[in-house]
Amino acid sequence: MRKRITQADIAREANVSQAMVSYVVNDVHHVNITIETRQKIKKIMNELGYVPNISAQRLKSKKTNTIAGIIPDITNPFYPEFERGIQEIVDSKGYDFIVYNTDASKSKEKKCIGSLLQGRVDGLIGVFFHLNAKELKVLVQNNISVLRLEGRPKKLGDLPIDNIFVDNISASKFAIDYLLKNGHQKISMISSEYGPSYLREIGYEMALNEARIERKNINIIRDKFDENGGYQAAKKILSTQEKPTAIFAANDLIAMGAMVAIREKGIAIPNDISVLGFDDVPSAKLVSPALTTVSQFQRNMGRKAAEILLNRVNKNPQEKAINIEMPFELVVRDSTIERRNI
Repeated sequence: MRKRITQADIAREANVSQAMVSYVVNDVHHVNITIETRQKIKKIMNELGYVPNISAQRLKSKKTNTIAGIIPDITNPFYPEFERGIQEIVDSKGYDFIVYNTDASKSKEKKCIGSLLQGRVDGLIGVFFHLNAKELKVLVQNNISVLRLEGRPKKLGDLPIDNIFVDNISASKFAIDYLLKNGHQKISMISSEYGPSYLREIGYEMALNEARIERKNINIIRDKFDENGGYQAAKKILSTQEKPTAIFAANDLIAMGAMVAIREKGIAIPNDISVLGFDDVPSAKLVSPALTTVSQFQRNMGRKAAEILLNRVNKNPQEKAINIEMPFELVVRDSTIERRNI
């Protein structure tokens, strides 16, 4: 195995001091080194195949220049867009980015925290279905800055753990109000036991109660937070005599699964049943009919999350925590229709 090329080797070949090579490697400009000398050192580095020892540099600076992301389901297209936004920012700032997938499991969330405590990252942007701020305190105590993606503002305590969120209650209520304004009064919801589903249920019920919809027409079916969950729950809804005129799904994957079940029954979307989702994943506009849904602008949200976290990592690691609210928008497509004679 070939010996690793060191800065001492570069200095010897260039007939300069090792300190001068270090200045060039680390792009230090306050030291007076001529352009010709810098170019000579860089040329020799390329010729010898020199690769900086990142581990040594990070050990010296006590920083890893690495940010972690923790997500509950890498197969849910909401999260890749969110993570992509994060990566755009961390890449531009010279940070590495690693992602952990927990499958919405508490034990895996804990395992990820244990891994991060091995000194691998400077900060974390996490989506936690189980762990709370107290259980994340150990990260802060080990100089790892933390930001959480949440479904509503969190109560801010003494821990400097920031939160970025879309108000899921308001967003869901806005979606149901849209259906109500378009004549729907029999609106069922397909939800889940996981994540922000319960907040979206609150918004659903709040809108129907304010509209004085009869209790018998308020119907929530819970299943898995994916296409199969939507498919199975929709089959239950469609097996009843009093079928709804609209179905509100807690996320787009659930909505797409429900659409399959509806079509299998020979029921037309949206003429017989309108379907409304939540998240606006990339495939929402590609299904037929294109899905009306609530957009959270997850890529922009990822970018904002990364900006907030890096600011805390580099400038104010111990300042008071903040809640940052992000916008939502109802994107109306072909899966919903006005109902005039219900």
